[in-house]
Amino acid sequence: MRKVNAIILSFSFSLLLLFTMGINSAFATGVYDLPVINAGEDIWIVDNAEAISKTTESTLDNELEDLALTTGNEVRIVVINRLDYGETIDTFTDELFSQWYPTPQEQQNQTLFVLDTLTNRTALRTQVTSLLTPEITDSVLKETVTVPLKNLQYNQALIDMSDRVVAVLSGQEDPGPPQVKEINIEGTFATAEETDDRNATIWMVVLLGLATLIPMVTYFWYVGFPGN
Repeated sequence: MRKVNAIILSFSFSLLLLFTMGINSAFATGVYDLPVINAGEDIWIVDNAEAISKTTESTLDNELEDLALTTGNEVRIVVINRLDYGETIDTFTDELFSQWYPTPQEQQNQTLFVLDTLTNRTALRTQVTSLLTPEITDSVLKETVTVPLKNLQYNQALIDMSDRVVAVLSGQEDPGPPQVKEINIEGTFATAEETDDRNATIWMVVLLGLATLIPMVTYFWYVGFPGN
């Protein structure tokens, strides 16, 4: 009976380790975890990560609603706390854009900005390329939101992004990114996403190894190792 209890205990511990490995995945956000928003619908912000303040959300709502009413161009912002394993910010944004606006007619005048707060990666998809050109889109992602996100200032990053995108989609001259003086030191450090993926892989290998080794050691401890 003692041997059986020990084996059951070790097996239960192994299951607990495997369950722990899946906790992070449980908090990941997939496209189908978000509400479906149709073109023309009066919803501009989806903060699934609860990362922005109510004041900022209200400011963005008013700005994006005014843009839609005056120009017909619609911009929506989605904030998530973690991507599903194997998903990238670009594939997620493309899939979400296609789900919300499945036809060419619905995609007209649509722009979608997505922020993942775990890695601070962002993506911007638009069909209004006559105004929001690829060059401006690239600058928004690499310059406008970069500095605030480095300091985890999600509210400021979204406000800066929205101000610039709304100005461009309103037919105004591109104001460009905010002027920030900082020392840019090139390095060979891993990005946040690379570090996160590497750590996740290490933990997965360690936990799987423990889940396999612990029951074996426990069994032979009570039954006896071969040759003894």
